Amino acid sequence: MEIRKYKEEDVERVLEIWFESSSIAHDFLGLGQLKEQKNLIRDTYLPMAETWVVEEDGELRGFISLLDHYVGGLFIHPDHQGLGIGRRLIEKAFQEKGFLNVGVYEKNLAARKFYERMGFLYENEEVQEETGEVVLNLKKGELPL
Repeated sequence: MEIRKYKEEDVERVLEIWFESSSIAHDFLGLGQLKEQKNLIRDTYLPMAETWVVEEDGELRGFISLLDHYVGGLFIHPDHQGLGIGRRLIEKAFQEKGFLNVGVYEKNLAARKFYERMGFLYENEEVQEETGEVVLNLKKGELPL
């Protein structure tokens, strides 16, 4: 299992991983909203984020996208979840940044439990304007002064 920087030619597989994972984890958003978000991810978020991918046997299995210290996305293909890929990506990001924060949908219980196991602590919550969903803001570590 290799963690490497995202390359532009990874875009279609990254979007596929995101969509398949989100269809399960964020099923409460509906397919229409996910399809809209997919275009935003391709055209806006991926170009501005620092993204790392996990590649194994020549195939991408998952990725993490960071906006400075913020985890903008952590997605593992459903066929490869529970194998430590997400843990390895969070560890890599924490090693690089020293402090991380993330917003997690309140309804996404699996992600909430994962981040809790990874040492993230509750900071506050807000209602996401675009979806009307409650997002829990979590943090790991302390932002240096």
